[in-house]
Amino acid sequence: MSRLNLRALVAYGHDIAMAALSFPVALLLRLGGETFSGYPIDYVLGHAAALALVCAVVFWATGLYRGIWRYASLDDMMAIVRAVSIAILLFTVVVFIATRLELLPRSSIVINWFVLSAFLIGPRALYRILKDGRLDTVLKRDTVRRVPVVLVGAGDPAETFIRDMDSRRDAPFAVVGILADGAGRVGREIRKVDVLGTIDEFRAVLARLTRQGRRPQRLIVTKEDIAPARLARLVEEASAEGLTLARLPRLTDLRPGIDDPVAVRPVAIEDLLGRPQAVLDRDRMRALIAGRRVLVTGAGGTIGGELTRQIAAFGPARLALLDASELNLYAIDMEMAERHPELPRAALLADVRDRDRIASAIAAEAPELVFHAAALKHVPMVELNPLEGVLTNAVGTRHVADACRAAGVRAMVLISTDKAVNPLNVMGATKRLAESWCQALDLVERRRAGGTRFVTVRFGNVLGSTGSVVPLFQRQLAAGGPLTVTHPEMTRYFMTVREAVELVLQASVLGVEGEAIAGEIFVLDMGEPVRIVDLARQMIRLAGRRPDSDVKIAFVGLRPGEKLAEELFHDAEALMPTAHPAIRRAAPRTVDAAFLARGLDEIVETARAGHGDTTLLLLRRLVPDYRPADNADTAIPAQ
Repeated sequence: MSRLNLRALVAYGHDIAMAALSFPVALLLRLGGETFSGYPIDYVLGHAAALALVCAVVFWATGLYRGIWRYASLDDMMAIVRAVSIAILLFTVVVFIATRLELLPRSSIVINWFVLSAFLIGPRALYRILKDGRLDTVLKRDTVRRVPVVLVGAGDPAETFIRDMDSRRDAPFAVVGILADGAGRVGREIRKVDVLGTIDEFRAVLARLTRQGRRPQRLIVTKEDIAPARLARLVEEASAEGLTLARLPRLTDLRPGIDDPVAVRPVAIEDLLGRPQAVLDRDRMRALIAGRRVLVTGAGGTIGGELTRQIAAFGPARLALLDASELNLYAIDMEMAERHPELPRAALLADVRDRDRIASAIAAEAPELVFHAAALKHVPMVELNPLEGVLTNAVGTRHVADACRAAGVRAMVLISTDKAVNPLNVMGATKRLAESWCQALDLVERRRAGGTRFVTVRFGNVLGSTGSVVPLFQRQLAAGGPLTVTHPEMTRYFMTVREAVELVLQASVLGVEGEAIAGEIFVLDMGEPVRIVDLARQMIRLAGRRPDSDVKIAFVGLRPGEKLAEELFHDAEALMPTAHPAIRRAAPRTVDAAFLARGLDEIVETARAGHGDTTLLLLRRLVPDYRPADNADTAIPAQ
């Protein structure tokens, strides 16, 4: 072995002890108790020590301790049988030379072979059975051409992957080596596959495999909790060596009966964002949802759709899906029919801008919880159509909130955005106005018993959502580039849609059942902002190409209303912690409800009348932080 390992040394000591013990046991089995007791003790101990010494040399030389007991397989058992056979043969020769086998029954040697094999194989098999509940066997490989791969991670997922590849005649991959997270398992084996080095030694391992004629074509990441920075470096190194990188899905990504636990998928861009998984209080989330009537607006969109999926999994009494898009509503309704056929539900085709339709729909459904995700979210599109943004994001939110109050809804949760902080665009300003209305109503409703709670949750960009930069980059990559980035210094906060919705539900628990301050906003911890140009380069590498060489990056300048960097908190919003480390609170920045109501009445009239300039003036009055930006003066530095 190239490196010593404490567990390997313990296993080595165990096997030597078993070798010494096997001799008297075999002799006892051959002679019986009465005859065995008559043998000289020094004769028995001397032969036992000789066998232990021979086995110590043979077992070490044959590399038995490169295998890991946790992953003991049929191949490991066969290796033990071979080593025991060699050891018993050498022992017989040594004893014959020394004593001509005097006093040693010849058949006891055969019995010793069986006893020693059982003493070594038995504990390994028992350990595996205790860990897995059964002892797996391995089918021999067929001669099908397989893609050579190296696994990153030397744990349970790697063993599962190797076992699956060995047992399938049509398996697409042949594992030629493993990279471990640390040095502890280097020099050992998992199912006869060598752990060749650590992840940081990737290039040295690759060079060694290349010299041996076993160069891999792909790296497959099996380690679930690999650090994003380390994964990003591995992507870059693999790309430089002409290798593609893929990974097994996380266990939390799997859906029973749908996903293959060893299916290989490309490394997703979210794997590189540095977002550790938050620990969630799922029991309280389930307690909030289970057995209650729930309504989701914008249910067919990215956030609304994921809200629908996660809420349905918690067992509500009834789930109402509301959306203005017939196609999106149909798609999410059919998905619910397939996944949760037993769940009572309603598909409501309605536009939040239609006050009477929203009021009647919420009154008829009588939900206890309403999640308001319906909104226009694409900054340049809303900038080109400001009246639609006002009517949907601000006025539409008012319609939903007012209907919730009238129907006695227990709580309404508003999905907001970081663009509502010091907004430079209409989308951000309208979302800030929506926040203000919900904050004002929350103050009002707290003064009466049984009033509706209004919970606002604010976060940044969601990867893969409608209008997100990731689908744009994917389309541009498919066309061969270039990838268009607005500015080299532009940064954004990013979060996966699943994580965002999980934390929205967690924040809802805090806002609905906790002792939240009236009018406060829950803000999700988005980690560090990501430079868009870095995101573009990572996506190019993930596609197996080289940025700036194979695929160009073009800087096109800021679009109307865009910021170089977004903010999650306003200067006037004091930052406060919550019971959950991934959720923070922004102190209330409230406006009088009566003043806002008059302003909203006025702005809806001007917007519906098509008076754009007047509407924007009113928007600036209602959202004093709104400062429309002129991006024409934002220069792009020379590259």
